Amino acid sequence: MDIKKIGVVGAGTMGNGIAQVAAQIGCDVVMRDVKDEFVDRGLKSIDRFLSRSVEKGKMEASEKDAVMGRIQGTTDLGLMKDVDFVIEAVIEDLDLKKSVFKELDELCRPEVILASNTSSMSLTEIAAVTKRPDKVCGMHFFNPVPLMKLVEIIRGFLTSDETVTTTTELARKMGKITVEVKKDSPGFIVNRIMIPHMIEAIRIVEEGIASPKDVDIAVKNGLNYPMGPFELMDLTGIDICYFVAEYFYKELNKESKWVSPNLLKTMIRANRLGRKTGGGWYDYNK
Repeated sequence: MDIKKIGVVGAGTMGNGIAQVAAQIGCDVVMRDVKDEFVDRGLKSIDRFLSRSVEKGKMEASEKDAVMGRIQGTTDLGLMKDVDFVIEAVIEDLDLKKSVFKELDELCRPEVILASNTSSMSLTEIAAVTKRPDKVCGMHFFNPVPLMKLVEIIRGFLTSDETVTTTTELARKMGKITVEVKKDSPGFIVNRIMIPHMIEAIRIVEEGIASPKDVDIAVKNGLNYPMGPFELMDLTGIDICYFVAEYFYKELNKESKWVSPNLLKTMIRANRLGRKTGGGWYDYNK
């Protein structure tokens, strides 16, 4: 299948990053969000990233202009009717995702693959609202999209081999390394491994065994991770860690390992959510 035009639903951090990498491989892109201000913010974010690339000598100014010229920002979901492939990147709300997929299913040509950038939710449940469950799959990018190499390709219960092959080829064309998640299971690979290590790190601090700073130093220098768990939670949002852990608890047989520590709940009640609120496990207002 020849993919020349890609639809991206959502212009936030993930959506605009996906739109950028799609435009950089020569595809025309329709990036849609619900408000003009969200669309404008997404376009400005792409422009900023590409401008830095030009300053660093990684791309020519003319190339930047060409990439920006391939991206059309809009609030009209109807423009998805003539795209060849769609990637949904709205917030992690299952009902919202299902309503978006229901609309896309009615708008897009029957052969068009509908992919979701969900980080943990059921592709089978999302696909069930469409008349093309064989053409629905997960395409989970990582933040920041232009820099992070991995894409998880996730099968729903009815996803076809052809859909997986086409989606994998597209991700690789974008310069990504792909892994296939053969069974639709909460959190797929990365989050399923990441969340327990975040929860355990919080328990170490809660039990007075070590400070967040020393846990981060230990993990970075003892396990060779680029970031410690507390630095990572502050970057991605402490509330996100909580939401995913709660989802795992509900979906994965209420195992005790998924129970959120009280300290995690206290941080959220104190609105210490990480960098986005100026402070989480560390302070960023200085």
